[in-house]
Amino acid sequence: LSDLIRSGRVPMVRLTEVFRQAAQSAIIRSAHQVNQGLLPELRNGRDQDVFFLRRLDPQRAEETIVELVSRRLPENMGIPSHQIQVLSPTRKYAGGTASLNGAIQAAVNPPAEGKGERKFGPYTFRQGDRVMQVKNNYDVMWKSNHGLEMGMGIFNGDIGHIVEIDNRRELITVDFDGHIVEYSPDMLAELEPAYAVTVHK
Repeated sequence: LSDLIRSGRVPMVRLTEVFRQAAQSAIIRSAHQVNQGLLPELRNGRDQDVFFLRRLDPQRAEETIVELVSRRLPENMGIPSHQIQVLSPTRKYAGGTASLNGAIQAAVNPPAEGKGERKFGPYTFRQGDRVMQVKNNYDVMWKSNHGLEMGMGIFNGDIGHIVEIDNRRELITVDFDGHIVEYSPDMLAELEPAYAVTVHK
């Protein structure tokens, strides 16, 4: 594709206008600066829709992220924890998604009596957890949350939340924006915690 574009022989349109945020958004300005190889302006202020917190120690950075998700953003900005998505450049180490998911889960969805749990590999899935489908599955059946529609397929990157864990029947029920899917034990390799996801994902 890049060869065709550079040839100049194929008509091309370059999209440059962003519609997700207002044009004056610091998120947009920062993104454009990063794309140009420039360090974004890291000025914090009440009028900003992006702010910068510097933590030199990875463990301290992780603690700050957990505090932001579980307490500071919900209390100070009115953003519920379940609406906050943490992005990390890596899966490993302190500050990676594996460590962050466990720490955020412990803070925002701790174990409680009557709350279903199921251990699978390195994960402990818990009722109320945010999860992500990590493999295309065209054969899985879903039904709508009101039960009037049915369909097939949940896809890599779809994010939902666990609404029930039935250990007697060995099923985990996940709601993907109104598409309800029951996961049997052989399907759990397709599911991962999603409080924190990689930038790539």
